[in-house]
Amino acid sequence: MNKNVKSEASDSLFDAILCLKNREECYRFFEDLCTVNELHSMSQRFEVAVMLRNRYTYLEIAEKTGASTATISRVNRSLNYGNDGYEAIFKRMAEEKE
Repeated sequence: MNKNVKSEASDSLFDAILCLKNREECYRFFEDLCTVNELHSMSQRFEVAVMLRNRYTYLEIAEKTGASTATISRVNRSLNYGNDGYEAIFKRMAEEKE
């Protein structure tokens, strides 16, 4: 965990997120918390991660999502050298589909 991210305020935020029970609650909370652009950016990065994991090319990802190559590269770096946060989510999502 990046020491610059971990704080009492971050802990509080993550505890609040963990209290959300369904997609509708997530929409309501995140629309209150984030600007439309912030929410769009986070959604776009997650979509990029899914596509990278499914072996799409940078060009295909940029065309479909509108993400810049810098954003795609940053997400790719997180997938390959990050804290395995994306991988944990992908695994849980796959388990829930079963």
